[in-house]
Amino acid sequence: MTFDLSKIVRPRIFSLEPYRCARDDFKEGILLDANENPHGPTLKDTKGYSDLNRYPDPHQLGFKTKIAGLRNAQSSFKNENLDPLTSDNVCLGVGSDESIDALIRACCVPGKEKILVMPPTYGMYSVCSDINDVDLVKVPLVVEDNSFQMNLPLVLETLKNDKSIKLVFITSPGNPTGALVDPKKIEELASQWQSGIVVVDEAYIDFAVTGGSAAPLVNKFPNVAVLQTLSKSFGLAGVRLGLTFTSKQLSKVLNAMKAPYNISSLTSEIALRAMEPESIEIMKNTVHEVIEQRGRVLKELTSLDQVSNTQIGGLDANFIMVQILDSDSKPCNRLAKTLYSKLATESKVVTRFRGTEYGCVGCLRITIGTKDENDHLVKEFTKILENLKN
Repeated sequence: MTFDLSKIVRPRIFSLEPYRCARDDFKEGILLDANENPHGPTLKDTKGYSDLNRYPDPHQLGFKTKIAGLRNAQSSFKNENLDPLTSDNVCLGVGSDESIDALIRACCVPGKEKILVMPPTYGMYSVCSDINDVDLVKVPLVVEDNSFQMNLPLVLETLKNDKSIKLVFITSPGNPTGALVDPKKIEELASQWQSGIVVVDEAYIDFAVTGGSAAPLVNKFPNVAVLQTLSKSFGLAGVRLGLTFTSKQLSKVLNAMKAPYNISSLTSEIALRAMEPESIEIMKNTVHEVIEQRGRVLKELTSLDQVSNTQIGGLDANFIMVQILDSDSKPCNRLAKTLYSKLATESKVVTRFRGTEYGCVGCLRITIGTKDENDHLVKEFTKILENLKN
């Protein structure tokens, strides 16, 4: 079976002509074409912000080229002779959430077609499906062995039996699981299912020590899309920049759909600075520090009496999950929720209670902070658990 994107993307979107904006034709000279304010931004101090009265670059080719080069250099598939990623493989969005929404709008007819997700997983998939009136099919991850891996046989069986599914979302590393999904299983799914798009959400990929990004696979499998963000490893959550790596054909579709100037000039400038060699080195150093602290925090917390000494999920993200136990050594949501609340209100340490997620009973998800923040976390975590035990 040959993959045919025209049968996956909604017909009107597949043939959509992108809006031609003022900056598509000319970028220099006396610019009287876009109805901008020629007097500059209305700020008391315009130092460093003199061009904000002009619309931003609608294409962001500089950043796209640099991020594609970075992922080519970090590829785990260098021995497979894949075509390198270029700017034509990239579409940008306001955070990964816009990218998720765009893929659903592009591929799923409201009220008729569906997406498949693998709980426990990122909550925005269901939010976006509801907004777009697209049903959600759930095939849980394997939790019995604590691997939180994709149940590939069940996923393939579900896709075979339901032809209305157009997108499969795989969070790798998972959220809240922290586990990298086996790349070979992703490749196998992409090779066996040609009736939709396999979307790999890699928000935390730079924290994974056992494997690299799946982004280069988009030039091997035209039915694969890979989501990434500058929010996590690059520490730029505030600029709201997400990106989608896809085949050049699908990227053209997504770029035609987006708002003409969806990435601001400020975001663009900071994103380009993040691609400079010195910035990449800083990113790698902070990732290394997070990984070191991740192991240390996990070891200290799981040594406590009322915390399971079994690692819950994986160690491939900038957070861990720990499971709180009752006096009978059973996972306990009541105790976990009390601990979560007291940490936030009494100790001013905010974590996430994840006990209602599939396979995560009694679990707290804890982001790895600085060394000082982690010291405070461990101290307060230990103190509150001791008090609850007494």
